[in-house]
Amino acid sequence: MAPSPNLRRWYDHVPERWPEFRRRYVEELNAARGEEIDELIELCLRQPVTFVFAARDETRNSALVLRDLLLSRIQRQ
Repeated sequence: MAPSPNLRRWYDHVPERWPEFRRRYVEELNAARGEEIDELIELCLRQPVTFVFAARDETRNSALVLRDLLLSRIQRQ
């Protein structure tokens, strides 16, 4: 569920790009990974899920964007 290589390269961990990165990554997830997101939501509802990431920045990384997307969809159910 990682961001596309192009998006990762564009972001390049530049803090000022974080809001736009979040928007673009969510857009990618919704467009290309909708079915996988639904499956992951079902998994999250059945058992605890751990998100692993390699970014040095613990407050701005793709795992947090994915987590927030899943939580927002779960809360709407």
